[in-house]
Amino acid sequence: MNRPPPTHGTLHHIELWVPDLDRAVASLGWLLEALGHTLFQSWHNGRSWRLGTTYLVLEQSPALAADRHDRCRPGLNHLAFHVEDAMAVEQLATDATRHGWCLMFPDRHPHAGGAQHYAAYLENGDGFEIELVAIDPPRQHGDASPHV
Repeated sequence: MNRPPPTHGTLHHIELWVPDLDRAVASLGWLLEALGHTLFQSWHNGRSWRLGTTYLVLEQSPALAADRHDRCRPGLNHLAFHVEDAMAVEQLATDATRHGWCLMFPDRHPHAGGAQHYAAYLENGDGFEIELVAIDPPRQHGDASPHV
C-alpha cells in the first residue's frame, strides 16, 4: 500500500507501557481497530497499530514501576481521537463498555469539554483515558458560529 510520506513534525509513534498486555489489547487494541487502525507489529511483550504514517505501541515492559496508569501524575493524561460525527461517538462509547471502558463524566456527557465540544471521555480498567471527539458535531440551538 502506498502511503504518502510523513509531514515534518508529525508524530512517528506513541508508546504506552501497560501493566497487562492482554487487557490492553482487549480495550485499547479494540478501540484502535474500531477507529480504523490496523495491527502493524506483534511481539511477545507488545503490539502496535498503524493509521497513516503514525503508529501506537502497547508494551508490557519488565521495567514498569507501577501496575496502573495514573493520568493525574506527570506524563500522559489522555489520548484524543477524531471521530466522524456525534453518532459515531455515541456508537463507539456504547460499544466500548463491552471492551473494558467506562464513560467518564456521565452527568456532563457529551459536552464535558464545553458546550461547543461533542466528545466521549472513556477510562479503562488500567486507568488510561481516551477522548473521542466528533469532527462534525451537531449544532446547538441558536449556534451560528462555524465549528472547527
